Amino acid sequence: EHILLSRNVGVPALVVFLNKVDMVDDEELLELVEMEVRDLLSEYDFPGDDVPVIAGSALKALEGDAQYEEKILELMEAVDTYIPTPDRDSDKPFMMPVEDVFSITGRGTVATGRVERGQIKVGDEVEIIGLTEESSKTT
Repeated sequence: EHILLSRNVGVPALVVFLNKVDMVDDEELLELVEMEVRDLLSEYDFPGDDVPVIAGSALKALEGDAQYEEKILELMEAVDTYIPTPDRDSDKPFMMPVEDVFSITGRGTVATGRVERGQIKVGDEVEIIGLTEESSKTT
């Protein structure tokens, strides 16, 4: 489902993490799963032979197991290397649609979202629009 959804929404590249491999003792079974994943990727027009596939255990990495911590680092290296940096309109004025708002004790109200265009730095003034009829500015 994730591969089909990725194709349908135009995701240009994928990296696969086979999780919970610590629960499988049969190395041939892991190889078979990887082959099936690669076939499925190819079926949905992703380059199945080229997509990085990393096998690891997120839980074991969180528990401090060095073998699996290394797999997380390998995953992040694959993401940094294989996933292209998206084109951004960084020359246009900053715009970030607010996706969610949280109240954080000692911090106040925090808005989250994804930067659609432009750039922002700590201390830059931003204009908040759409909440009320009049916009407001803050840093």
